[in-house]
Amino acid sequence: MNVVEFLTTNMILNLSIASWAIAQVLKGLIILIRERRLDLGRMLDGGGMPSSHSSFVCTCATAVGRMYGWSSPLFAIAAVVAVVVMYDAFNVRQAAGEQAKVLNYMIQNLAELNSEEFGKGLKELLGHTFPQVVAGAVLGIAVGWLGCEWFVFS
Repeated sequence: MNVVEFLTTNMILNLSIASWAIAQVLKGLIILIRERRLDLGRMLDGGGMPSSHSSFVCTCATAVGRMYGWSSPLFAIAAVVAVVVMYDAFNVRQAAGEQAKVLNYMIQNLAELNSEEFGKGLKELLGHTFPQVVAGAVLGIAVGWLGCEWFVFS
């Protein structure tokens, strides 16, 4: 079995999945280094440094560009999707996370409300800061470029 057949039989998808996994592991390592604690749950969660969303889509766009040409319609589609996903990760999902913080605070601090009626609190770490998105994009571009270099052009 060669590397292209390993996960999905599609090298671009395999590289994108690998890039996502690398980003998720890096999140766990960053928490381990910064906070001196192992948090395996963060490796499966969204949000945090680096953005696995950005890494995933940038790997896809980079690999498509390398394999089919930077002026191909396939690269244009992949690049547009990557920009939309990164915009969403930075703006829309970040704003939703901030709203979740406010709502969780309100629920916890309104004595007349029975917070048990609201169930579990909202997930606050939804989006990414600009540096997290950029770090994910850089990781994704590197994985896409190097993956194509190793498995296609070697």
